[in-house]
Amino acid sequence: MMTLLLGLIIFLGTHSLQIFAEEGRGQMIARLGESRFKMTYSALSIVGLLLIIFGYGQARADANLLWSPPIGLRHLAFLLVPVAFVLVATAYAPAGHIKAAVRHPMVLGVALWALAHLLVNGTSADLVLFGAFLIWALVDYANALRRTATGAAQAVAAKSLRGDMIAVLAGLVLSGAFLFGLHGWLIGVPLLG
Repeated sequence: MMTLLLGLIIFLGTHSLQIFAEEGRGQMIARLGESRFKMTYSALSIVGLLLIIFGYGQARADANLLWSPPIGLRHLAFLLVPVAFVLVATAYAPAGHIKAAVRHPMVLGVALWALAHLLVNGTSADLVLFGAFLIWALVDYANALRRTATGAAQAVAAKSLRGDMIAVLAGLVLSGAFLFGLHGWLIGVPLLG
């Protein structure tokens, strides 16, 4: 469990600089330069992610069962995860109505993904992994909304149905790929069958 916790601290800590230390983040960028800051940020993120993956695999083997989720929650998770994929895809798609309404679709997508996984997994390792991501995403989303509301007026991007269609299609294709085999291949837990 220590490897998982260390990975979460590094990965989520790196991704929390703008939440808790925006001024310090700016000072680091000024001191290191933008490209060196991005390289360091990326390296730490990769190290954290690898520790999370390895640590979660270890923690799952020794995890205690905390609760047995009712079967109906699995159906709810099958609804939430595709929405999460669509939101994540929205962050990278051209500006559309979804992006304008949600404002920070990546973070909200991570929150829905984590919530869906908490609903259907009841071990201590699952609680640590998905609970940490859910709490981080909710704090980051609230902070991002506050920054947007109190920040300087931003240019309004043209909203297009094209951006929404790209995001929905990409999100559904990705969630279908995970549902029909990719989750089992990557994570070792098939979703169907």
